[in-house]
Amino acid sequence: MGERGVDTSLNSQSGSYQFCAAACQRVGSAKKKTMKIFSPLYRWTMNLARHPKAPWYLGAISFIESSFFPIPPDVMLAPMSLGNPKRAWRFALLTTVASVLGGMLGYGIGMYAFALIEPYLRASHYWQAYETAVLWFEQWGFWTVFVAGFSPIPYKVFTIAAGTMSMAFVPFVIASAIGRGARFFLVAALMAWGGARMEAVLHRYIDRLGWVVVALVAVAVLVFR
Repeated sequence: MGERGVDTSLNSQSGSYQFCAAACQRVGSAKKKTMKIFSPLYRWTMNLARHPKAPWYLGAISFIESSFFPIPPDVMLAPMSLGNPKRAWRFALLTTVASVLGGMLGYGIGMYAFALIEPYLRASHYWQAYETAVLWFEQWGFWTVFVAGFSPIPYKVFTIAAGTMSMAFVPFVIASAIGRGARFFLVAALMAWGGARMEAVLHRYIDRLGWVVVALVAVAVLVFR
């Protein structure tokens, strides 16, 4: 490879790393604002995990979170798996299926109704995350949806962006099922095996783990492109 080719490769990798770092900073700032605004809603969702009909609520939260609800289903999945380890896998499967179905709704919103929601999206704290998701689709394509399963950027942003970018529907569903399933089964497994102590660790480090996955996928795409 010539010097020009090496420079181009290095510039591409450097640009991707800088892009990820900038995205991380923007999303981190947005997340802090989100938790301040939605902390009562967060506590309400946590309380649902102790309700007798918690599985129904878990499915509903997982579905609507994929298109507009601000609180992730992990908030319910973790304590439910902790309290009933034998049903943790069932809870993870329910969360995955409902989340993917909700992602299809988000995809439809992005493809057919984006003009209606764009003003509200621009005015919300999700707009920067949406722009980041669009850039990721331009750079990584299919892999973006897989990364969305672990990224701290809300999954709903990716589903809407996927529809807006007219991503092929079947690959979108497959990538969503793999990415979201991997995340939720990991959460359920950690809670079932690690107990309350693992729950505290997961809540503390989930964002960092998410960005590690994003970085690894970015490197893999650059290497094998």
